[in-house]
Amino acid sequence: MANMKTVDGAENHKVVSKEEWLAARLELLEAEKELTRRSDELAVRRQSLPWVKIDKDYQFETAEGKVSLADLFRGCSQLLIYHFMFGPDYAAGCPSCTAIADGFNGFATHLANHDVMLWAVSRAPIEKLLVYRQRMGWSFPWASSYNSDFNYDFNVSFTVEQQQSGDIDYNYRKPVFEWRPGQEGGGAEAEDKFAAMAGTDTATYHRERPGMSAFVLEDGVIYHTYSTYARGLDGLWGMYQWLDRAPRGRNETGGIWWRRNDEYGNDSAGNMGVKDCCR
Repeated sequence: MANMKTVDGAENHKVVSKEEWLAARLELLEAEKELTRRSDELAVRRQSLPWVKIDKDYQFETAEGKVSLADLFRGCSQLLIYHFMFGPDYAAGCPSCTAIADGFNGFATHLANHDVMLWAVSRAPIEKLLVYRQRMGWSFPWASSYNSDFNYDFNVSFTVEQQQSGDIDYNYRKPVFEWRPGQEGGGAEAEDKFAAMAGTDTATYHRERPGMSAFVLEDGVIYHTYSTYARGLDGLWGMYQWLDRAPRGRNETGGIWWRRNDEYGNDSAGNMGVKDCCR
């Protein structure tokens, strides 16, 4: 069957009868089912990981004032934290983290009713976070770890000294910041653009990294159960899951093709904006 990811209209794509399409679709269905089964197995393995006791008294600033890590559970026994890239010297949140967080409002309610509390945590001061949250139209809880070791201990923030020496562990290895293969306009150029979109320089931008971590509260003791970083976060991008099922996929041919939800249509560089058909 023809490649369905990078096509440019029906003239460059295989057009078949409904019967031929159904045969190809059923073949793909088997692969999709296998992927689903494999994903289910991996979920069980995640939940079977051993736990690590949290001994440090982490403190955060929130809209309600100073709280502890235990306070973030808000009566639930499970806590999921999205490590949102928004450093103290950023003028705005990372555009990629912003795109991921656009989905949080909807499912945070469902998670809370399943004994799971969801927070975003960043190092920027709480005042910056709350202003940005209002701008984006979000309501999920967001905490600042500005005066805490939290981000550093969970390997999503790094000092200037670590950056200069290369003594950084991210995604369970010494990182090499690479753009995904096939993404045009990638590499250092893309990182420079993202840094500019966050209102900072590239080096400062790189001292924050995205991730998510899971915790459980049992008998008054907090345990760390899971963390993932980099492309381990792809499954949290609701946008990706929909685009991967669209005829042209993510259509990653225009450099940095996503924007904050209030910035589409304002790009003079010719990149993808909101089409009339989507308004």
